[in-house]
Amino acid sequence: MGDHDCPSCDRTFDSRRGLGVHHSSVHGTSLPNRECDHCTDRFYSEYEKRYCSDECRDTAVSFSGADNPNYSDAKVETTCDNCGATFTYYSSEKEGCYCSDCVETAEWRHTRQISGADNPNWNGGKLSFDCSVCERSVERYPSDVTGEVVLCSRDCHAEWLSEAFTGDGHPNWRGGGVGEYGPGWRAVRERALERDDHACVLCGTADDELGRNPDVHHIVPVRLFAAMPALAVRDAHTLDNVVSLCPGCHRRAEFGRVSRAELRWRAGIRRLDTPAARGASA
Repeated sequence: MGDHDCPSCDRTFDSRRGLGVHHSSVHGTSLPNRECDHCTDRFYSEYEKRYCSDECRDTAVSFSGADNPNYSDAKVETTCDNCGATFTYYSSEKEGCYCSDCVETAEWRHTRQISGADNPNWNGGKLSFDCSVCERSVERYPSDVTGEVVLCSRDCHAEWLSEAFTGDGHPNWRGGGVGEYGPGWRAVRERALERDDHACVLCGTADDELGRNPDVHHIVPVRLFAAMPALAVRDAHTLDNVVSLCPGCHRRAEFGRVSRAELRWRAGIRRLDTPAARGASA
């Protein structure tokens, strides 16, 4: 008779190796090699395990109270944020805010009154100020007054903006404008209108028919002067480079439907007087 009994059946074996082979092939598991510290059942594990199952481990090991490695052996006393009652709680739990009575009655869910003097940021309410424009008394919270200017209405705000941000009061003021195309443009525009008798050089429509002066068109576009390193925008503003056109003819010229040569011929420009205009038109 063998010395090694199978723990899962009544067979015995002469060697432990034979028992192990039998247990694996017949019973489908390796031979038990450990004993559970809780239930004392034997089980197999390739690791150093003390318990045969999670249930045995949870039953044997407790993490509550003094068994918790973070146990501080003391509760913290605090005040309920809702009713003001004093209560204690373990510091290992979440921060205490409401006592158990308020939690049970769900009173902590109600929104607290935090307006007026109940607000922790209360600083006394509104104060009286004089409007910077009409001097009418107006009430404002101190936090709403961010500077020296206090305004009572949209109208006063608009009036203040008009005065404070006009001319040299505007942060982008550069001393006044010089026209749409920079210096020299206004003067050459007036000279071109006078030369062309305030009428379109192509169709003859005059200012009295248009109800205003005709447009003044650059024969060689300003953008070409701006793109050439040797020239500047002001070089485009010469009398031999501008003609008077009505809006319709101006559009035709802008889209290239009228040649530069025809524009010069209609305006009586026989030659380019300035080297800059000759260079840009080349």
